[in-house]
Amino acid sequence: MGKTLILGIGNILWADEGFGVRAVEAFHRAVELPDDVTLLDGGTQGLYLVNFLEDVDSLLVFDAIDYGLEPGTLKVVENDEVPKFTGAKKMSLHQTGFQEVLSAADLLGYYPSRLALIGCQPLDLENWGGPLTAPVNGRIGEAIDIALTLLNGWGIDARRRVVPLPESAGLLTNDIGQAAYERAANPTLV
Repeated sequence: MGKTLILGIGNILWADEGFGVRAVEAFHRAVELPDDVTLLDGGTQGLYLVNFLEDVDSLLVFDAIDYGLEPGTLKVVENDEVPKFTGAKKMSLHQTGFQEVLSAADLLGYYPSRLALIGCQPLDLENWGGPLTAPVNGRIGEAIDIALTLLNGWGIDARRRVVPLPESAGLLTNDIGQAAYERAANPTLV
């Protein structure tokens, strides 16, 4: 079995657009993974992400996707269906970039043999500096459970940590982890 990449994409500065980054951040704290699995906050890196796919056999992506559904609805799309949804009605700073990443990976022979997208229907993509909305933030735990089911189905030994890591052990630094970011944006939060 080859390498696996778990990727969160999005922009934490635009409210629900940050779902993918916040989901992979929470996944990191909640889940133990084998050494051949990499977690990555892909942010809005676009084509720069293609280099991370070079030796990857399985790719799992968290992202905010406008499917036209009820806000907070999670939808899983797999394999050949993923490219159809990476730009579904989305006004995103990374929208085109991820479609291009998949196309470039295909052209370079890096396209993963297994691909899954866990998308969450956003409520607000326009609140600059705002946190995730309640319907989207409330689905991160379920998105992690879905990811665990997918990974285990792929034969990857991913399991919940007995004791989750503290936020300070997150993937993001410089106080841009979710709790610190939201406290800075709204000092009345405890």
